[in-house]
Amino acid sequence: MMKASCKGKFDVDKSGGGASLSFNAGNVKLRATLTDAIVLAGPSLNGLSLAVEKPGFFIVDYNVPKKDVRFQFMNTIRIADKPLNLTYIHSRGDNGTIVDGSLVIDRANKLSANYMLGTNNCKLKYTYIHKGIATFEPCYDLAKDSWDFAVSRRFYDSDTVKGTYQTSSKMLGLEWSWNSKSRGAFKVCASMNLAEKLKTPKLTAETTWNLEI
Repeated sequence: MMKASCKGKFDVDKSGGGASLSFNAGNVKLRATLTDAIVLAGPSLNGLSLAVEKPGFFIVDYNVPKKDVRFQFMNTIRIADKPLNLTYIHSRGDNGTIVDGSLVIDRANKLSANYMLGTNNCKLKYTYIHKGIATFEPCYDLAKDSWDFAVSRRFYDSDTVKGTYQTSSKMLGLEWSWNSKSRGAFKVCASMNLAEKLKTPKLTAETTWNLEI
């Protein structure tokens, strides 16, 4: 069985869309994805990527126009009987490797780290889930020596409201999303840079439809 998804996006500057098609081939998944550039510019290879994925083990992405390959490997080890999920991402074009790890302490608490090897780009994040409906996520960026904060709350099992604030850029964001596994998703975002004299919010809307062929 093949699964397809179509995405439409609109903001004050431009509008666009995208599409992806995936199907299972044994224990791996094959996927083709088109980005916004495809829809806006008409039929073209710009923005086309092909992927092979074995869920929970690896993903290989090939960017057709850039002729670039990105490898992603996943693994899980246990520390003091707690699962530590590790992800290694390497892009041949950028010649950079990112290590991402998350330690699940319990159902409500998780520690995460994201580090680019050979640089000082490192982010540390703590996630706390309160009663399964509210999430608090402070994040510290070592390179910028700054904090980011995110707070979200789930309503009616499908609606989520999320607020974010980046102290380095003074960017304040608010997002409402509705998600259904069978029917797709819809999201509306508003963001504002508090450092600007003219504080005009930027609005975007995005919708996704899921299909089974």
